[in-house]
Amino acid sequence: MPLALIVEDEWLVRAALADEMQRAGWHVLQASTGARAIELLRGDQHIDLLVTDIGLGDRVSGWEVAATFRTEHAGDPVIYASANPADPERQVSDSLFVTKPYTADEIMEGFRKFPLH
Repeated sequence: MPLALIVEDEWLVRAALADEMQRAGWHVLQASTGARAIELLRGDQHIDLLVTDIGLGDRVSGWEVAATFRTEHAGDPVIYASANPADPERQVSDSLFVTKPYTADEIMEGFRKFPLH
């Protein structure tokens, strides 16, 4: 089964998306901070998809998490989520930006557009 990392500081949002993805057959890792997400990205598991909020409430933003993800997992899909506008200069290539509030279905539909490696 594919493995996703959800990085979101709002636990209800993170838990709802994780539940939906698990029902769809994904294994899910969760992180509430950018620092924890980067620890998980540098672990020994291959993460197939990153879903990250931009503002995470710690020193590491979702932009930095995505850049690290692409260093460790080149070409794998990234979905950003934020209530703030997208910053195309900071987005990694071939990523998707979803505006908050979003539904789990929007995220699920978004990652279906990306082939998994």
